[in-house]
Amino acid sequence: MLVYPSSMPVSNRALQVLADALRQHRTAMGSRWRRLPPGRQALLVLAHLRKGETYTALAGGFGVGTTTVFRYIREGIDVLAAVAPTLDQALDVARRKAFVILDGTLISIDRIGMASGYDRAFFSGKHKRHGVNVQVIADSAGRLVWASPALPGARHDMGAAREHGIIDALNAAGVHTVADTAYQGGGPAIRVPQRRRRLDPDTGRYRRLSRAQKQVNTAHARQRGPGERANAQLKSWTVLRKIRSCPRRATALVNAVTVLIQTG
Repeated sequence: MLVYPSSMPVSNRALQVLADALRQHRTAMGSRWRRLPPGRQALLVLAHLRKGETYTALAGGFGVGTTTVFRYIREGIDVLAAVAPTLDQALDVARRKAFVILDGTLISIDRIGMASGYDRAFFSGKHKRHGVNVQVIADSAGRLVWASPALPGARHDMGAAREHGIIDALNAAGVHTVADTAYQGGGPAIRVPQRRRRLDPDTGRYRRLSRAQKQVNTAHARQRGPGERANAQLKSWTVLRKIRSCPRRATALVNAVTVLIQTG
């Protein structure tokens, strides 16, 4: 097997934070000896998360077995996920912002059982593929503030946000929130675009938006636009472009990547 040098767009700070967390984890569990030191294990985990390197390729590059690679990656993801911010911590950050952006994104998956219709809960009718629904809170510049646990992809954004307690928490905290029409009826703190109203319920004709309403929607879209940057940041990590592990691991993967993004 040939080994070659490569690079990935991840900061040294992220590597150091993960290495320190792994070192503390090893000390807490009383681990005496490992095939790789914490720094090398952290690099292995980052290569898998950022570039999607396979277990076989990582095993050859780091000189360990594929089983060891699997355990090291799982351990690194769990260590990162354990320090991911909670919704309460995210709200503390959001209160200091002029406003935040709430949006939902679908992360594709491919390892889902088809028996007894189990896969139906994960099939998104909007995106026409299987996935998990993740609710994302970003600041006005598009920086990721918080990402929710993953739910089956068939869940509507509003239903997912309510299940996580996001809607009630934002309204209780009085945090000004910009969102799309999927969050219609979310409460006074959540602003959504103007929608056309039915003029005649019998014919189903819609009344056109006035010029003022269109201007409001344009301004709203400008505010909401940077929120897509947070979604793009999550999916820039190859492991989240399509999750190829068990869907139950999706939440840990999202939390681990969130910590690395916020670390910078």
